[in-house]
Amino acid sequence: MITRRATSRLWLPVLVFVATLASSSKVPSSPADIESLDLNLILQRLEEAQHQDPAQSRPYEVIREYKVFRGDEKQPTSEVMAQINFVPPATKTYTITQARGNSAGEKMVRELLDRETQSAKKGLGSQISRTNYDFIFLREETFGVVPEHVLRIVPKRKDKNLLRGWIWVDARTFRIRRIEGVPAKSPSFWIKDIHITLQFADVNGMWIPTSFDAMATVRLLGQYSLAGLTIPARDSLSTVPHEVASPKQ
Repeated sequence: MITRRATSRLWLPVLVFVATLASSSKVPSSPADIESLDLNLILQRLEEAQHQDPAQSRPYEVIREYKVFRGDEKQPTSEVMAQINFVPPATKTYTITQARGNSAGEKMVRELLDRETQSAKKGLGSQISRTNYDFIFLREETFGVVPEHVLRIVPKRKDKNLLRGWIWVDARTFRIRRIEGVPAKSPSFWIKDIHITLQFADVNGMWIPTSFDAMATVRLLGQYSLAGLTIPARDSLSTVPHEVASPKQ
């Protein structure tokens, strides 16, 4: 799972920075002060964007396809399909609808989906926010034509639902485009040394994960990698009315 990282750098828009200075009673006197001021502004906008995201308040259902590979093999050893349902404020469930190949692949998928559903139950307790994380501003990048802020995230406690790693934040909308890292606490005895990458995009007006990649060492079985993708077909990607939605086991 090698991610592409652009190399061009840019800064926050001058007008935003000037406006921030104007509202402050103290003018920063050093580069460190300026960086801290910009980081606080980024985090404030990021938290506001998360709070306003319809994905936090609208029920939805998606189908996700997973392919599991062992070591450097090019062909998947397992293929798993899962239906994921979310009913606000904090009920996320899943059903494995199809599984082919090595059973170890399905077990790995279940471990990751269990982590995702448990994280949803914790609500604000697992959110990327100043309550749960410390942040370090690293650099500016561009992904295509989209400017992004790259931040390091450091969990404030050992929790398997929190990640230690990096986030890429859209500099225009302040939505998180990518999260990459390792759990602050091992998710299970069976899976160790797991590295996770989530990519986000707009789906039916909601900002949700559209790809999910992971690399892990499975005890007694060796190294495995996993690629998960939200299927874009119209009949497999939908929102469901709140009054008829029901969690699936």
